[in-house]
Amino acid sequence: MLGKWIVGTSLAMLLATAAMAAEINAQQPFAEQRAQIEKDLGGDTYREISAEDRAKVIAALERMSQRLGDGKQPQDLKGADQVSWFNDQELVNSLLTQAREDSRLVCERYRPTGSKMPQNVCLTVAQRRATREEAVDEIRQIRRSGGETPSR
Repeated sequence: MLGKWIVGTSLAMLLATAAMAAEINAQQPFAEQRAQIEKDLGGDTYREISAEDRAKVIAALERMSQRLGDGKQPQDLKGADQVSWFNDQELVNSLLTQAREDSRLVCERYRPTGSKMPQNVCLTVAQRRATREEAVDEIRQIRRSGGETPSR
């Protein structure tokens, strides 16, 4: 039993480390990481990030840069500055990790009703979630209206 727990815990830690690999690492030069994150925010890596979360990431990156100043590393910071820097690091990492997961493309192959030709449908995780939520909302509306379909 203990062996399974250790293997499970090790696997979870490995996956968490892999998920954070693209985010800010205090052991690597911050300026390079910031430039890469800003580039990725403009591309497909984080395409599902909300405007609000994008603004939070950019603001946190700016605060982190200001605290480091010229040539400092996070380990050189002291007291409240170090705590604030690491809090901003955690904010950026968590927002970008969620955005990257939501931006992951998932493809399914299915045969539409009445057709023998299979089709591929590719949607991001966020698009699939939104579609599912819309379907659930529509079913609720039908139930509330006594079985009549809502007009569109």
